[in-house]
Amino acid sequence: EVQLQASGGGLVQTGGSLRLSCVASGFTFGDYAIGWFRQAPGMEREGLLCLSGIGDTYYADSVSGRFTMSIDNAKNTVHLQMNSLKSEDTAVYYCAKGLELQVSTPYDYWGQGIQVTVSS
Repeated sequence: EVQLQASGGGLVQTGGSLRLSCVASGFTFGDYAIGWFRQAPGMEREGLLCLSGIGDTYYADSVSGRFTMSIDNAKNTVHLQMNSLKSEDTAVYYCAKGLELQVSTPYDYWGQGIQVTVSS
């Protein structure tokens, strides 16, 4: 059974940093794309960063240079390091597994949402 368990959200001041983690089980990271998404109130869900085992990557312009994604294969964990946070980064964040290997694939399994709130 595929499961994604996310953690690490919370309240942070503008300019601060947070790291989200997502522990995966039931599949091998290298066989599928894995990504981080977010959804702010009243907004559509937005793809932030996605990686695949073939080196395919996606970075949203809104987070380029501030957010980075890393994978710890030994712990089946993917991290999202968020720096220089802005109020517009306030959202519910999700990790997700792709249906296939390329980052443009649909994402078929989602972790529970993690609230990130950036206050000024």
